[in-house]
Amino acid sequence: MKVVTTIKDMQALILKQKSQGKSIGFVPTMGFLHEGHLTLLNRARKENDIVVLSIFVNPLQFGPKEDYAEYPRDFERDRALAESEMVDFLFYPSVEEMYPTSPSVKVTVQERTDVLCGSSRPGHFDGVATVITKFFNIIMPTRAYFGKKDAQQVAVIEGLISDFNIPVNLVAVDIVRENDGLAKSSRNVNLLPTERKEAPVLYQSLQAANAAIDKGERDPIKIIDMIREVIGNESSGVIDYVQIYSYPQLKPLEKLEGTIIIALAVKFTKVRLIDNIITKID
Repeated sequence: MKVVTTIKDMQALILKQKSQGKSIGFVPTMGFLHEGHLTLLNRARKENDIVVLSIFVNPLQFGPKEDYAEYPRDFERDRALAESEMVDFLFYPSVEEMYPTSPSVKVTVQERTDVLCGSSRPGHFDGVATVITKFFNIIMPTRAYFGKKDAQQVAVIEGLISDFNIPVNLVAVDIVRENDGLAKSSRNVNLLPTERKEAPVLYQSLQAANAAIDKGERDPIKIIDMIREVIGNESSGVIDYVQIYSYPQLKPLEKLEGTIIIALAVKFTKVRLIDNIITKID
């Protein structure tokens, strides 16, 4: 595995591989890799000739009161995990390398951002779209792999690829969970011991909602109230939101039909957790 820190070197290496007709699988991350990331890498390894992993904590997607400085970082650990997954190139640029000057062009996301996490994080998805656009131009991937845990991010990037005619295939991979159902996340390490015991209730509430839908419930308000009650009774976390939308359009629904996302965010003492399920209603 080769660690690459400059855009110029990364592009040169990729162009060489593409000139040989090789397919490129790309997994963008902010590091502190966990099993969810490794699942993406494993999928990329199976489907491509070359696998590129990026590790970059993108300051543009953090708000002024968010945890950019506290975001967990451990490059040597990540390097070892990347090698174990047979990554070919680990792209590890500095902030100065990615943003050497104030940008003259800004990527602004117009749709799919005023709900879920986007409603409380203005500018967040502009930062995501900007860095992903840069990565797509640097890595030039055949396929890019994203986890469905950040389902709104997947929807935004799907729109980015479509609107800008970017020649990359987006591969959305199912959420990887702990044995008790908690969605794997780099932020889980910031949960207090008591909160870690409570946190699986997030997924349990989504499962209860899905069971109600399977039994015929089609009123989104009743489903939302059910989820709020389960989390409120079984957790000390403060609910940020529980929302249901069409997917990937992220439009409100008066009646549950088609493909929908049920998503939630809950704030604990030092961390805010998100989870979701995407389901199709016949």
